Amino acid sequence: MPISVLLVDDQPLLRTGFRLILESEPEISIVGEASDGHEAIASTKRLLPDVVLMDIRMPGKDGIDATREILRWSHETGREIRVLVLTTFDLDEYVVEALRAGASGFLLKDVPPDELVGAIRVVFDGAAIVAPTITRRLLDRFADKLPSTREQPAPRLDHLTEREREVLRLLARGLSNAEIARRLVVSETTVKTHVGNVLTKLDLRDRVQAVVHAYETGIIRPGESED
Repeated sequence: MPISVLLVDDQPLLRTGFRLILESEPEISIVGEASDGHEAIASTKRLLPDVVLMDIRMPGKDGIDATREILRWSHETGREIRVLVLTTFDLDEYVVEALRAGASGFLLKDVPPDELVGAIRVVFDGAAIVAPTITRRLLDRFADKLPSTREQPAPRLDHLTEREREVLRLLARGLSNAEIARRLVVSETTVKTHVGNVLTKLDLRDRVQAVVHAYETGIIRPGESED
């Protein structure tokens, strides 16, 4: 079955451009379009896309609020829906809020066609398209400027073991599993197990959200060095 995609952008020309790119891929199917957050939520519930390609800045309900509502509904209904947000600017504070809302990553609107297609595949497979190092750079720049929009209590960090806290801290610094394994002198398999435990215990979707939560809960702070 092809990957079903919903296009959300308030500019018809951009939606047309993305449609032309994606319809040329046999493994991707465009199931609908929406021009604002309200339409995005309604269309998602009706069409059940695998991936929502979501613009951030739209009139009415923006992409952040729409992402939050879509993923809350997805979780409540057991649907596997992923959101990949779009932005015009490389370092846009709204991107961090989108990641907080549960988006699986973000792309620039001028992304090359092959990277757009590849990103949709990655997100569909359940991974995050934003590398932890990029997420950390975003958070370092905008952490002190972000409005507080939490709708859920902070994760229960006391559920983590000391080793799991250490893994979370290193993960938030942008280290890969292999680098964490070398730092802790353990196997990559062990690190993967710890990362999986952290995500499960804190009810997080992926590594990107783990980085965000590490900042929000003070596990790591903007500008903190690796040593």
